[in-house]
Order: sequence, then C-alpha cells, then structure tokens
Amino acid sequence: MKLGDQFPNFEAETNEGPIKFYDWLGDSWCMFFSHPADFTPVCTTELGRAAELHSEFQKRGIKLIAMSCDPVESHQGWIKDIEGLSSSLNEGDFKIPIIADPKRELAVKFQMLDPDEIDKEGIPLPARAVFIIGPDKKLKLSILYPATTGRNFVELLRVIDSLKLTAAKKVATPADWKMGDPAMVVPSLSKEEADKLFPNGYELKEVPSGKQYLRMTTDYQ
Repeated sequence: MKLGDQFPNFEAETNEGPIKFYDWLGDSWCMFFSHPADFTPVCTTELGRAAELHSEFQKRGIKLIAMSCDPVESHQGWIKDIEGLSSSLNEGDFKIPIIADPKRELAVKFQMLDPDEIDKEGIPLPARAVFIIGPDKKLKLSILYPATTGRNFVELLRVIDSLKLTAAKKVATPADWKMGDPAMVVPSLSKEEADKLFPNGYELKEVPSGKQYLRMTTDYQ
C-alpha cells in the first residue's frame, strides 16, 4: 500500500473478541502495529510500553490495535507476561486488542513478512509494521522495522501529533519537532494567504539563496 491508499477492511479474531475493522475503527484515527510472535522478548517490551502510554494515545484520539501470528489463546497467556514485566501495569491494565493471524493471511495481505525471521515450521514471521490510518480509512504513515529492532513509542506519539496537526493546518513540521515548537508555513501558500491564516504572525528565515521559503510559526494551536 502507498500513502493515501484506502486501508482495506477485514474481519479478524482478537483477544477481545471478533472485529470488523471499519466498524471497530469508526471515525477515529488508528495505529495498527504487528509483532513477529507471542512470548518473544522484544515484542513483550513493545506491547508493555504501548500499554503504559495508552492514555497518551487516547488523549490524541488514537485507537491502538496490535497483531501477531499466534492464536487468541496464546495472546491471553502472553498478556499476563506483558503486564508482569512492566513496573507500572497491574493485572487487567492491558487494554489493546491483539489480532490473531495464525494463517498469515493479514501478514501477507499487508506485506509484513520478514524473510530473515522464520518460525519452527520454516514460515516467515511478521516484521514490525506500523500503519497509521485516518478517520477517512486512508493510510497516513507506514514504517517497517525488522524483527530485531524495537520501536520507540514516544517517537510514534510525536509522529501522530505531526500527522494530526498537518492534516488540519497549512503547516509542515521540521526535524525533531514536537508539539509547541515552531512549525513551517507550507510553501504553497502565498504571502497574502499566509498572513490571513496566521494572523499572529510568522518569522521569515533568511537563507544564503535569498529564497523566501522558510516561514516559521507557533500560530497553529
């Protein structure tokens, strides 16, 4: 899938029961993230961290849904390890549905398989995919990590802040941006349009080329 493509609807079993993806998503944003397998070290730390930050995702209107190729019964046991490993989670605190994909149907559909990670049957396991999907059911971001590299969920929150802001305002976010930092007025806006949309002003950054394309503003909140 390419950015802007319609994310496919699907039905799946999860540890919280069966879902129809579009019905479950509703009008929300969503982060769909896959894992190679249950009871594996990196995955356990990742889902623990996602659960610890669950309230931060909720504040941003983001639904979380995970996926592993193991069955629901395995997920139920694994969740106890996820909660037990985290110093800030108690039993029952884990609130993220985990899709069961034992036949690799979704992993193949979404091109998540990692050719370097093989299970005991010799079948490739899912890589660590991240898909962020908007209320319009379109793909807004896609990142694919190998199985050996755990994800930074604080960085994913930062990315979500940028995606939601730039979907609503005529700005782009610079390197290492975080909410509250100056953003950039998009180059496609004329001076007249920028003056109207950012009445509290913006700063024009001078560059050696003399081109006036770097306009910084905090007038976006």
